[in-house]
Amino acid sequence: MKIAILGTRGIPANYGGFETFAEECAAGLVARGHRVTVYGRPRYVPRGVRTHRGVRLIVLPTLPWKYTDTVVHTFLSVLDAVFRGYDAVLICNAANSVFAWIPRLAGTPVAVNVDGIERLRRKWNRLGRAYYRLGEYLATRFPDVLVTDARVIERYYLERYRAESVFIPYGATVEKPRGRDALDDLGLAPGGYLLYVSRLEPENNAHVVIGAFERLRTGRRLVLVGDAPYAAGYIASLHATRDPRILFPGAVYGERYRQLQAHAFCYIHATEVGGTHPALIEAMGQGNIVVVNDTPENREVVGDAGVLYARNSADALRQRLQDIVDRPGEYAALKAAAAGRVRDRYSWNSVIDEYERLFRRLSRG
Repeated sequence: MKIAILGTRGIPANYGGFETFAEECAAGLVARGHRVTVYGRPRYVPRGVRTHRGVRLIVLPTLPWKYTDTVVHTFLSVLDAVFRGYDAVLICNAANSVFAWIPRLAGTPVAVNVDGIERLRRKWNRLGRAYYRLGEYLATRFPDVLVTDARVIERYYLERYRAESVFIPYGATVEKPRGRDALDDLGLAPGGYLLYVSRLEPENNAHVVIGAFERLRTGRRLVLVGDAPYAAGYIASLHATRDPRILFPGAVYGERYRQLQAHAFCYIHATEVGGTHPALIEAMGQGNIVVVNDTPENREVVGDAGVLYARNSADALRQRLQDIVDRPGEYAALKAAAAGRVRDRYSWNSVIDEYERLFRRLSRG
């Protein structure tokens, strides 16, 4: 099949979960003999790179502003895709569902992966939230298939819009990375740090994690991995901490990112918005003790293989972390449980299986 994935920033993945998904899914499909194109933006795709892991890359311009970056680029990508003769198109992000009718008008079947309930993110103003609400609704009308990556989000669309969706979760790997270059460069020892990974935006609650850690009795460090393009003020407030144990390495990807995941003492997941969060599954796949903000989406992912703390509570998080620091042996069994849960439910092979079946069904009408 000839397949296009659009609506992300592009690959090689160097931004977030959709980009990692686009890379792993596209490369997996190419390995099975399909021809896959991923559309990207100039700021995120290295200059001159037009193939990656066998995937064709098409780089198109955009207007790099918070409210136009995604939709302008996706609109141009959809227009380009109409003339490429794809057997199926996957559009990522509910904000882009407004364009799903265009390929269909040209006879190309379309699926939209909506991600989480993006309108709940605090970075959006009233207009942004209204647009995402419209995007949710149009995702139930314009594409041939609506895709959700969490059962919680599947139920949301069914209950709110009476719209059925195809559930396909996010994937992760349980293979351990080689080397410790990332740790050496940051002056870290295996097991000597607690890890947090996310875009540094308010609803991902890095400030809650910092507030909890500042009162934690431990000689270990806290490593907060991440960045965000439109949150300079919030990021500055995080860097204002006076705790010398806290380290901000910025965004880290690829093998170095996996090294940090694999050698952490434990992993803290504090997000409150979204569907299945890639960083959480990846941390579980690397056999971490995961300490997780108690939201329905996060609870769905960890099951009984992690530690929950009361939603958005710095004090509850501190208490959980202190107990893990003081009695690590009591929590050691969660490491194997987390890796096993990913192996059973969130392997990339099974995710690619599901998308391959979806694209075959779409291409056959």
